[in-house]
Amino acid sequence: RVEIPKDNGKMRLLGIPTVVDRMVQQAINQVLTPIYECQFSRSSYGFRPRRGCHDALRGAQEIINAGYIYVVDLDLERFFDTVNHSKLIEILSRTIKDGRVVSLIHKYLRSGVMNKGLFEASEEGTPQGGPLSPLLSNIMLNELDKELERRGLPFVRYADDSMIFCKSKRAARRVKESITRYIEGTLYLKVNKEKTVVSYVQGVKYLGYSFYVMKGKCRLTVHPKSKSKMKSRLKELTNRNNGWGYAKRKQKLKEYIRGWIGYY
Repeated sequence: RVEIPKDNGKMRLLGIPTVVDRMVQQAINQVLTPIYECQFSRSSYGFRPRRGCHDALRGAQEIINAGYIYVVDLDLERFFDTVNHSKLIEILSRTIKDGRVVSLIHKYLRSGVMNKGLFEASEEGTPQGGPLSPLLSNIMLNELDKELERRGLPFVRYADDSMIFCKSKRAARRVKESITRYIEGTLYLKVNKEKTVVSYVQGVKYLGYSFYVMKGKCRLTVHPKSKSKMKSRLKELTNRNNGWGYAKRKQKLKEYIRGWIGYY
């Protein structure tokens, strides 16, 4: 078990597999990815070959330009920690007919973690940190994608970060209610009611950017939260009290600035 800090001050729990487990999980991942890739939605962009954040943002722009200017910003509460094992195995069994592979994946899901030298069982969730976890999360949320497509709702999804678009606020509110019922009743996942909001697209934060509409066209800008995060990180890196020499500080700054500019 490894814990890393999240933006909101809480900790993200990772489950780092042993070297042998990592290799086996990677092998399963490489066999299953091409099988599932043809089943996945075109509106899903996270953890998929030749797709990324910028593709998701371009997809969102196209939808907004088509007149869908209200958004349901869907927030799944602790998604990776609350995936229902039975539901995931049922979904996997529809495609994977080899029981040994399904059984092996089930064992990985139930393997538990070592936390400060003590064993902790895992009754639910898919541990973040392993090579198989991103694929399993996409397989689970592909059910949500298919439901949204069946209803004819335009959306973009990057991992567990989804936005559903509507043409009116009233329609968006209806969608929020009905899709929450579907997620909690059929997929057994938890929707964060406080963070799942219905709003006009202007100023909505998605993947570090926010949208605004100018002359009828949707444009992107760096979200104020992303800017303030960058500023506080630069303060950390240029702090004279961190015990780094000039060369190390210069290298760290170069790496961070190059990464930030590369993304934004």
